[in-house]
Amino acid sequence: MKSPPDSPVAAFTAMYGAHYADVLRFVRRRAHPLNVDDVVSETFTAAWLRRASLPDVPLPWLYRTARNVMLNSARGTGRQQALAVRLAAFARVDARADVDDVESIERRLDLRAAFAALRTTDQEVLALDAWEDLDSRAAAAVIGCSRATYSMRLTRARRRLAALLAPSPADAPPLQLSR
Repeated sequence: MKSPPDSPVAAFTAMYGAHYADVLRFVRRRAHPLNVDDVVSETFTAAWLRRASLPDVPLPWLYRTARNVMLNSARGTGRQQALAVRLAAFARVDARADVDDVESIERRLDLRAAFAALRTTDQEVLALDAWEDLDSRAAAAVIGCSRATYSMRLTRARRRLAALLAPSPADAPPLQLSR
């Protein structure tokens, strides 16, 4: 039996269809591959239970719910990998790589190492900005803070990442003294 088009079930089904891929992608970047389906399922179960009070733009709410599911999972199992953004794609190496490709790969590996060295809170705000392409209002809703706080955290996270990527004095070429 099909639901009438204006029923809560039809509205939820439409919302699910519109946002499932986004939530799945969001969770895949943060959770262990074996936990992804469970986190997404729990996220949409929570959305179903609260379907009458979902916001008009539900995606930030879904991201925040998925984030909370992952945090609860991490607390329960003692692991702190729930928010680690997986950057494995940066490490792919083509067997036919030329010099430019090798330099590009080295830069991406440097970025991966620098990103991994950041605190998880810095990783999270950078990921919301770079990968989820959320505006500051939506990203702040995901984290549960004000827009100003989110913007400040993003600025500080960018500075920390830039500092980690800056060449160290040991990387500088030696000074050549002229005679």
